[in-house]
Amino acid sequence: MKLNILVVDDDRLVNDFLTETLTRGGHTVDSALSAEEALLRIQETPYDLMISDIKMKGMDGISLLQRAKKYVPELVAIMITAYGTVENAVKAMKLGAYDYLLKPVSPDSIEVVVERVAELISLRNENRRLRSDLAEKYQHIVGKSARMKRIFEFIETTADARSTVLITGESGTGKELVARAIHHVSTRRDRSFISLNCAALPDNLVESELFGYEKGAFTGAVRQHKGRFELADTGTLLLDEISEIPMNLQAKLLRVLQEKQIERLGSGVPIDVDVRIIATTNRDLKQAIKNKAFREDLYYRLNVIPIHIVPLRERLEDIPLLVNHFIDKYNNENGKSVEGVDGDVMSLFIKYHWPGNVRELENYIERAVVTASGKLLTPGEFPKELALGKLADHVPGFEVGMTLQDGEKYLIIKTLEMCEGNKTRAAELLNVTPRTIRNKLAEYNLANSD
Repeated sequence: MKLNILVVDDDRLVNDFLTETLTRGGHTVDSALSAEEALLRIQETPYDLMISDIKMKGMDGISLLQRAKKYVPELVAIMITAYGTVENAVKAMKLGAYDYLLKPVSPDSIEVVVERVAELISLRNENRRLRSDLAEKYQHIVGKSARMKRIFEFIETTADARSTVLITGESGTGKELVARAIHHVSTRRDRSFISLNCAALPDNLVESELFGYEKGAFTGAVRQHKGRFELADTGTLLLDEISEIPMNLQAKLLRVLQEKQIERLGSGVPIDVDVRIIATTNRDLKQAIKNKAFREDLYYRLNVIPIHIVPLRERLEDIPLLVNHFIDKYNNENGKSVEGVDGDVMSLFIKYHWPGNVRELENYIERAVVTASGKLLTPGEFPKELALGKLADHVPGFEVGMTLQDGEKYLIIKTLEMCEGNKTRAAELLNVTPRTIRNKLAEYNLANSD
């Protein structure tokens, strides 16, 4: 991360040296030859970091730090002094300085401390972004179906537990959104939310990303690197697609979850971590255990609080809400004024099988809103596979050769399951009357069945 830095030193040679060193590091650097000039610049320019001498003519660095913090409380400050007394260091740190260095300052020492500052600011910016939009993201878990309401209730009741959470569901159902919601409504909301996609990295990099490494731990390890566990300390760590974590790391992860300690590669020194673990997967982990691809003990350690997100085809009553939500979203993003979809489109949506779930629906709506010429979205503005899609084509249980009566029975029962027993809603989806549904259930001897 490149920083916007202000260098303050009344010694021109030192000032030029610091400015040139930091500029070579790729940072944007301004300089001031006095504390008074620095204060004017701080009020005009948003700096990430101030590096200031303590002993200067006129206003000294300690007074500058005090006044600068009043203008910009989050300004990171590093103090430099040739008078390395404990009193100066303690006073500067009490006033909010991030660190202090003794003259003469070497380029290496500057580089190390500025890298630490860049990491701090990056995390701070990420947390600020999360705090500003997580409430909105939580609202974006759209749904009024009974199953979604149960998930909302579960999020609220389990958010503050330290127990691990395992979120399962098909791809595109919104597992990461639920994970962020759990973090947002918990007491850890002001702490870091760090994620690692276990499937996105080569096997040999997952361990170093999780646990970090020391300088020289392996070829190419030119500096110390904190892993995701350390970055998430006192916050939440999302292990996305946990089923893809290499088998040889699963035992080490299990030990970390049990002992709440990690060791950086090349260190051997245990580091205590306080991290809430949330894992997600779209795979059947029990089947993976049978296939010797996932440890059973790790599964039970992760599955303390299970949350399953049902596919969109099993909560069809949420589709109108989702459609309106995504239309509003992409209207705002693209300056459009689409008002909704016509009845034929909604009928297609209800009959479609949604293999990509909510993510697929969102993609269709985004594309249609961007290209729309009218106020209502029509079937012609959606791909042919949507228009041709049939629910029955993709419902497990339908087989070539089964009787029409068996097929009819299966479709009615599965539709009632999706509608959680609401016969009126099921009748609408099947384009029949509620009386027909009741008669068919009586014919199947299921009239009084739940």
